[in-house]
Amino acid sequence: MTGGAGPAVELGVPVRDPEPVDGCDVCGALARQRVAAYAVGDRSKVSDCNVEIRRHPHRP
Repeated sequence: MTGGAGPAVELGVPVRDPEPVDGCDVCGALARQRVAAYAVGDRSKVSDCNVEIRRHPHRP
């Protein structure tokens, strides 16, 4: 067995928070929850809100 930690981990470019759709009450509520989560350092909740905003369906 050789020493060393193995290959370096490469992280991707940070993904921006998704923008809520204007006029959508659900997206607006999730965006407000995300702001509150950032304020208390709850990055897990921030991530959850981002996923829900991205997945929330809107008609074209």
